[in-house]
Amino acid sequence: MTVKFGIIGTNFISDEFCGALAQIPDAEPCAVYSRRQETGAAFASRHKIPQVYTDYEDFLDSGPDAVYVASPNAVHCCQTLQALRRKIHVLFEKIMAVNAQEADAMIHCARENKVILLEAMRPDFDPAYDLITAALPRIGKVRRACFEYCQYSSRYDSFREGVIQNAFNPRLGNAAVMDIGVYCIHSLIRLFGMPRGIRCLSTKLENGFEGSGTVLMEYDGMAAEAVYSKITASVNPSVIQGEDGTITLDSVSRPRHVQLYLREGAHRTPHSATEELPLHPAQNNMIYEIMEFLRLIDQKQTDHKYLQYSLDTLRVIDEVRRQSEILF
Repeated sequence: MTVKFGIIGTNFISDEFCGALAQIPDAEPCAVYSRRQETGAAFASRHKIPQVYTDYEDFLDSGPDAVYVASPNAVHCCQTLQALRRKIHVLFEKIMAVNAQEADAMIHCARENKVILLEAMRPDFDPAYDLITAALPRIGKVRRACFEYCQYSSRYDSFREGVIQNAFNPRLGNAAVMDIGVYCIHSLIRLFGMPRGIRCLSTKLENGFEGSGTVLMEYDGMAAEAVYSKITASVNPSVIQGEDGTITLDSVSRPRHVQLYLREGAHRTPHSATEELPLHPAQNNMIYEIMEFLRLIDQKQTDHKYLQYSLDTLRVIDEVRRQSEILF
């Protein structure tokens, strides 16, 4: 069966999603929802989508099996709930919701209506993280991890010139921790679980938008850091340090290289001290999330591990927002 996707939102990430969708034989876009007809029509033309809607109810009633939600964070919950109540599966861009309370409501609604709800969190599905998980025992007891994602936003130049675009508007549920930091926090939770303690520091811009931050996550016997920014760039890899070695990852969201370094003197037979783990990255790693979403639909697996990762991530972010007074 071919799963028909309705696309909500016409920004660059929706373009990338449709590019990945085109590589999967059991899925196709059937409609797009946009607030403006001309924007929706241009997007539909690029991706050969037959229907364009500016009314959300009409869009949902047009017959999609699933929707991909790439709208602003502030409307994720209400748009998702409307789709779930119509028995439509939902794959939504990170972040899942504005807070854990909204996420709870979305999860409950999906279970009640027996449909699939899934966050399009790339690290959950990228094979690089399976390699990391398999390699963790080789580096011994993990003592420290630092996941870093600092990317100068293409929209920050406009902000510096006095033009505030949606990506830097906190009233839309935006903040660096919601947009970029979520990748680091989510990935650390997937690998090490829910931390027992959280401390954080945020840098605010003139309009109250959180431009960058650091979250220290405390575990038994180890500490983890999530370092993120939309106003600076970094060339540092993400690092997991164990007593017998270290694993590095070149990118949290789109890994291309995963390397293992064993401590001198640590047992490494039959492996060498330095090893590039066998990763064959896809050009567009969104294909992995779509494939897993289709598998969950096929197996009717409404209760799955990814929901807990997403919910726990929001619980951490809620605490970060509380400590740093990130208000929407």
